[in-house]
Amino acid sequence: MIPGLDLNGIVDAVAERLLERLRENGAVFGGASVRPRLMTVDQAAAYIGRSREAVQHMVSSGKVPTVRADRRVFVDVEDMDRWITEHKQAGI
Repeated sequence: MIPGLDLNGIVDAVAERLLERLRENGAVFGGASVRPRLMTVDQAAAYIGRSREAVQHMVSSGKVPTVRADRRVFVDVEDMDRWITEHKQAGI
């Protein structure tokens, strides 16, 4: 060991900086190491900036596919991204 060199301090500083970069790049989401792929209807509404009722209508009319587990309904983030892409318009 080299006198005056705090290896633990260096490791801690590198780990903290790495965590900051992961958070900046969206690799750390809500304490998990990956971003969840499935969202509840409420989360999907917040994701696209619409009301819960609007997303429920999109789901019930078949405009957005769902993933159903037991009695719960989820929306795939990829389907929401596709919906956004399909509804983009140039200009105002």
